[in-house]
Amino acid sequence: MKIILRKDVATLGDAGEVVTVKNGYANNYLIPQGYAIRATEGTLKALETEKKQQARKIELQRTNARELAAKIEQMTLKVLAKAGESGKLFGTVTAGDIAEALKAQGADIDRRKIHLEAPIKALGKYEADAKLFMDITAKLSIEVEAEGAAAE
Repeated sequence: MKIILRKDVATLGDAGEVVTVKNGYANNYLIPQGYAIRATEGTLKALETEKKQQARKIELQRTNARELAAKIEQMTLKVLAKAGESGKLFGTVTAGDIAEALKAQGADIDRRKIHLEAPIKALGKYEADAKLFMDITAKLSIEVEAEGAAAE
C-alpha cells in the first residue's frame, strides 16, 4: 500500500515522502497513530500543492534573510557597558546584549542565533556571526564603549 508520511518515521522516511508498506502496518499502526495517510490521487495532488507553497515560503524567507544580512553588515553596533579605568568590563557583553543593540537599530534577531568566538570582556571592536537562515550568515561589527563617566 502506498502512503504519505505526515511525520518522520525512523525506519521509513521523512514527513512528506511517499512510501510503500504492507497493508497491515499501514492500516493497523501508521494511519491510526497519525503518522501517515493513504496515497490517493487527491492526497498526492494536495501534497504537491503543499510542497510548492512550502518552496515559495522558503524562498521568501531566504530573500528576506539576504536583505537583512546586507542591512546588518552595513551597521556598526555600539554596545555600552560598565568598565573600569583599564578598559576591562565589569561582567561580559553577551549575545543578548548584542540582540538588544540590533533591535534598537531595527533588526530583530534572536540571541541564540548570534555566535561570539569568545565572551567580550574588554572595551574595543569585535566581530560576531548571526545565522539568519539555513545557509545565510551575517557578520556583525560590534564596538564596545564605556558607559557613563567610569572610564573617562
